[in-house]
Amino acid sequence: MAETILVRVGGMDRPGITAGLMEVLAAEGVELYDVEQVVVRGRLTLGLLIGVPEGRSTIKSLLFHAWEAGFDIDFEVVEDAPPERGVDTVVTVIGPGVGPAAFGAVAGAIAAAGGNIERISRLSRYPVVSYEIGVRGGDSSRIRTDLLAVAADHGVDVAVQPEGLARRAKRLVVLDVDSTLVQDEVIDLLAEEAGVEEEVKAVTVRAMAGEIDFAEALEARVRRLAGLDELTLERVRRRIRLTPGARTFIRTLQRMGMKTAIVSGGFDVFVDRIAEELGVDRAVANTLEMEGGRLTGRIVGPVVDRARKAAILKEIAAAEGIPLEQVVAVGDGANDVEMLAVAGLGVAFNAKPAVRDVADTSVSVPYLDAILFLLGIRRADVDETEPVPVDGLPPV
Repeated sequence: MAETILVRVGGMDRPGITAGLMEVLAAEGVELYDVEQVVVRGRLTLGLLIGVPEGRSTIKSLLFHAWEAGFDIDFEVVEDAPPERGVDTVVTVIGPGVGPAAFGAVAGAIAAAGGNIERISRLSRYPVVSYEIGVRGGDSSRIRTDLLAVAADHGVDVAVQPEGLARRAKRLVVLDVDSTLVQDEVIDLLAEEAGVEEEVKAVTVRAMAGEIDFAEALEARVRRLAGLDELTLERVRRRIRLTPGARTFIRTLQRMGMKTAIVSGGFDVFVDRIAEELGVDRAVANTLEMEGGRLTGRIVGPVVDRARKAAILKEIAAAEGIPLEQVVAVGDGANDVEMLAVAGLGVAFNAKPAVRDVADTSVSVPYLDAILFLLGIRRADVDETEPVPVDGLPPV
């Protein structure tokens, strides 16, 4: 009859430690039930759960091997090999810094809801700090609710997602443009050129907060832009600023084989140029009517409002043969709410409170590529896909 033993190994990490241990265990004819390993600052912590046949000198062999190889080892006899423990929930913590107070509050909220932390992995140290925490058991609704309070108290973002294939198999990311993919509200830039900035901006704020109908507000603002010429539009194009991390975000998704799309309540004369520049697969936006090289103040075709955004997301997913649960939607305003709701994962990015309340999760750091960490992608993996700098210049 086999005796179940937990083997704990520690010491400075170097190549060959795990391989050497496995050679000893194989020679002893033991069963391997579980293995977990982590390296922190070059220091190895390795745990092995094994079944040792009666009469075998496995512990003696392991002690001798550890002495020869120069690492620490100890043993604990356990009652029996426990059933395999699965992770039910994944908690992602993101912030400019995640100190012990914030981390402790997260862990405390998980424990209070009956959850047990099975694993912790650091995903990034820059441009933000992020960790992924695997949780088994507990009341997932309470975990989510309590962690929202922790996030507010400690200035971090906390995302709670069910663990499973759907989380790891996202295939399409659909983004809003204004104040999401780019830092600006383009209609406000156009309003500056037309000399109606304050008037239009007041309507924009009310529309994005969901206080007035988006389509009605958009048409009212566009009427005030009548007369702007093509040279002015080009001047506005050059003023549009991508959100920090936007290029890295799109480039990483593409290199992972994921499809990307942008669906905007803005205007295709700008959105199409952004899509071309970034290599985005699909782009949909409103069309401004022009006559004689000047804006007429009217929109051609149906307005891309909140319902239309959700419909377009569904159309793109269907055309690509991608189930909705494998779609990520990212947006910031009331016009994005339905789009976020139909996607498998809806992310509110630096969003208004009304949007954060209905999204699956939110990100409030000013880096679009931080969303990659919600998908379990490590910063090291992102860096491996980034272009190699040329002549000392950083990648763009």
